Parts: sequence; C-alpha cells; structure tokens
Amino acid sequence: MAATIKDVARLAGVSQSSVCRALAAPDQVRPATRERVHQAAAQLGYRPNRVARSLSTGRTGNIGLVLPDIANPFFPGVVKAVQRRAREFDLAVLLADTDEDPAAELELISTMTKQVDGFLLCSPRASDEDLRSVSGDTPVVFVNRRVGRLPSVNFDSADGIRQAITHLAALGHRRVAYVAGPRSSWVNRERLRSIRSVATAMDLEVVEAGNVTPTLEGGIAVADQILAASVTAVIAFNDMIGLGLLSGFNARGVNVPADISVVGFDNIPTAGLVNPPLTSVDMPKEQCGRSGVELLVQLLNDREGRASSRRLLPTQLIVRGSTGPAARI
Repeated sequence: MAATIKDVARLAGVSQSSVCRALAAPDQVRPATRERVHQAAAQLGYRPNRVARSLSTGRTGNIGLVLPDIANPFFPGVVKAVQRRAREFDLAVLLADTDEDPAAELELISTMTKQVDGFLLCSPRASDEDLRSVSGDTPVVFVNRRVGRLPSVNFDSADGIRQAITHLAALGHRRVAYVAGPRSSWVNRERLRSIRSVATAMDLEVVEAGNVTPTLEGGIAVADQILAASVTAVIAFNDMIGLGLLSGFNARGVNVPADISVVGFDNIPTAGLVNPPLTSVDMPKEQCGRSGVELLVQLLNDREGRASSRRLLPTQLIVRGSTGPAARI
C-alpha cells in the first residue's frame, strides 16, 4: 500500500501538521524537523497528493514565469535554474513568453493569475504603474527589473558597465559607442544611465545609438551607424546585438579588434564560440533563477516580508578576443 502522511509523521516523530508544513511550506519549520520529514518521506516513497494539498492549503502548487523572449539565449539558463529550484519546493513552473509586448505581458499575467500562487516576472516591459497593480493582486518577484521596494533579483549592471569602460580606457579608447536595447527595457535605461556617469567620470566620450531589437538582426542593422560614428569601441546592450555587430563589421571588411573593439552583455554560451570570441559582462543566470524562486517562496509564506526582499547579484567582465588597443582614427 502507498505510504500516507500519517506514516511519514510516525517515522519522523512529528505531528501530521508538521509534515504538511515541511512539505508545502518548508520555511515555516525548523531545519532539523524539515530534514527528518524529508528523509522519512524519501524512505517510505511518500508523494504528496497535489490536488488534496491544494484543497487543504488553498494553493495551486504552481508558479508563473513570464519572460519577454524565450528565443533570447540569456533566458534558458534562468528558466532551467527556476525549474530546478522550484522542484525542490515541490512547485511546478508555468512558462509564458510575451514576445517583447507589454500589452501581451499584462494579458498573460491576468490569464494565469488563477492558475498560479505567484509570479516571477523576468525583464518585464510593462510600466511601473501596471506592475505595481499586478503585485497588489498576486505575490510577485521581479527578476532583472526593479519596481520601487517590491521584491526583486537584479544584476549589478552599474558595476558591469564600470568594468567594461575601465577595460576599454586602459586599452586607450577615448570615444565609445553604446547600442541601446528596447526603449521599454528598465535594464537598458539603467545601463545607459551608468555608462553616461562612468564615462563622464573617466573623461570618455560616448556616442549613443539605437534603440534596436535585442537580436542578431538588430546588431547587424546598426553596424553601419556605429562605423559612421568614428568610435574605436562599442558596448552593446546584450550579446545578441554584439554578435550582430561582429557579423556586420565582418561583412564590411572591418577587423575586430584591430579597427574597432566590441563588448557585449550577458555572456551567453555563444559569446565564446565566435571568431573573434566576444568580450562580455557575465550575469550569474543560475544564481538569479534560484534566488527568484527562494524570494517568491518567502513571499508566499510571509506576505509582510516583501519590503526587504531584494537581492543584487555581482557581474564580471570576461575579456576575450573582441577587445584590443584603440585604433588610430
């Protein structure tokens, strides 16, 4: 016969209610109790009935993960980490792709609300006002986006920009371009603000280009504009734009990095496989996904703790072959 919650409680030496909390809301029990319950459940082969648990707790056991473009190589690493960490909390992940459309984003969230206990909104494109409204109805953790003091997990893009500019300045670059991503992207606005501030402090001139779609095609399309700007280096909003720039420059017979240096953001797997390999600011995507789930679980178990639930993850410049000494113009 299949093991029951009563069997688990007897083997672990705890009450049935403690077993329920340890399995459904692990943060609400002491670590030692949680460990005994999990060991007992594993030993007995006990699997909680999701429907019964939903009826008893009022929860679905699902969380929603909404992101702007699953085809962007940045996001799969985050998605896999979210799924892996969610399974450890016995949560299922429902995934939605908004195709970079703020209206579709809000519609999907509205549609999914009754199917999930809370949301991870990854790089959302909607306005702060709309996102605050969403978080008032359902527990939400923002990933790669800050909305006031609401729960969020972000990367230290400002320090990533500082590392990139410092690297280029050390190579003798004094006039640098920045290719901006989507106008609706909060991260793009933060990076633009940071690059202006750091460049001013280091007495570098910045030429701003874009906004372009954060894709290979977006980078190719802006390549001529960058070459016409007479810069010796360019920082792209993300690696996909950076890879598009490399392709566009190569098609025009421009040598990277002898004629122009290129820096990307995200450090996607492809960045190190092209020729020349792309210098990029690494974002800890797996840590981001794990942290997002952990904050959401905390929020589900303690709605009062939301104001202080924010994490800032470090970034690191990975120097490769696409950057070199400044060319003479």
